[in-house]
Amino acid sequence: LLDDARMTDGVVLFAPCGGDRVYLVHKNGTVAHEWATGRGFTFWTYLLPNGNLFTNERMEERKGVALTGSGILREYDWVGNVVWEHFDPYQHHDARKMAHGGAIYAAYREMSATEQAQVSGGVAGSEAGGDMFGEVLREVDASGAVIWEWDFVNLGYDRFAMHHNANRWSAGHTNTVEPLDGDRVLVSCKTLNIVFIVDKASGDVVWHFQDEALGGQHDAQMLDTGNVLVFANGAYARDLHHSQVWEIDPRTDTVVWSYKQRDNPQGFFSPHIGGVQRLASGNTLVCEGAKGCVFEVTPEGDVVWQYICPFTAEVPDFGAINWLFRARQYAVDGPEVQGCV
Repeated sequence: LLDDARMTDGVVLFAPCGGDRVYLVHKNGTVAHEWATGRGFTFWTYLLPNGNLFTNERMEERKGVALTGSGILREYDWVGNVVWEHFDPYQHHDARKMAHGGAIYAAYREMSATEQAQVSGGVAGSEAGGDMFGEVLREVDASGAVIWEWDFVNLGYDRFAMHHNANRWSAGHTNTVEPLDGDRVLVSCKTLNIVFIVDKASGDVVWHFQDEALGGQHDAQMLDTGNVLVFANGAYARDLHHSQVWEIDPRTDTVVWSYKQRDNPQGFFSPHIGGVQRLASGNTLVCEGAKGCVFEVTPEGDVVWQYICPFTAEVPDFGAINWLFRARQYAVDGPEVQGCV
């Protein structure tokens, strides 16, 4: 689907879950560039301002929740050379390269039986291998040394309960760690249906938004307006399950814009992964991850571009899948692609 008059020109970056390739495609579907990488499952990848590719890839010996663990952070140049890497077998889901040369990311940690008992909610007996894992936000410098860490015990196990349908794999099942101005971090926790901001200096949670209708949300991000955009998966919905995109105003804790499929809302549904991006045009890029579908919508909710990932990977227990954890669009004349497309 192409609506040339209303879609936003650009190239779209994605990495099929379970695969070992990252693709940059034009909106006509042709591949502009690709990288050979290690394999990833919660395969988050994006381009840095210098045109390098940043990824998180799977270690063979992961710790924590094996299904969603990654463990390897890598930066590649345009032609595929590794220029920086960091290994942490507890790392999972999300990581961001920092200006100081290191990275910030989500990581599991071992959790005592006493701590596990303090976490309320979730499906009884659904712990990974019988154990629940704690979580931390961890920041390392360019050499890999830990320079900041924040434990999710500070969020308050007794304050925010897991959704009653959530797996008790980890204390929050974090999928977003986005550094913000003012030395703050925006975080999204799937099983708690919560998005919050941590002040790094004090360790305080300075804002939070929790709503069951987020349904195990993914890919929260701060817009230039100060609003928070998020992919609301809808996995824990009380009624018919369907996904949405929400724009939340943190000043009022209200949803000021949303998108759901206009006809038959259940046609837009990704229960476990997904992503979203506000484009410079004001349109929104949406990654319906479980269907391998990326599309663009106008503020009025009209779909003006759609792409189905044709690349699949064989994954144990799932077969051949074209799932996409996230997708990101870049301008063809932007610094990230350096005119190489």
